[in-house]
Amino acid sequence: MTIKVRNKKADPQLKQIVEVLRLYQSDHPDAAIEVYRHSSVSVRIRILDPNFKRMDRAEREDELWQLFERLPEEVVAEITLLLLLTPDEAKKSFANMEFDNPVPSRL
Repeated sequence: MTIKVRNKKADPQLKQIVEVLRLYQSDHPDAAIEVYRHSSVSVRIRILDPNFKRMDRAEREDELWQLFERLPEEVVAEITLLLLLTPDEAKKSFANMEFDNPVPSRL
């Protein structure tokens, strides 16, 4: 699968995040990754991966944050939502609903 970027024009920080997510995607071809800039200081990421079924939440986060360590600190600080769900979990997740239908930012 490809990484879906919702924004029409990705800014430099968003592009850096997407490049790191490509590393995850190459090791997890069944994962659906979506990313968008929610505000001038907020990037949201959702990864739906059936392989998460074998992992607890901490293991999922550890795997991703190891990749994000490659990014400059100021870019990592813009990641305000990181959803790491199986496709089944996404159906019941309130955070996933907010990801799909975000409340507009005032920033």
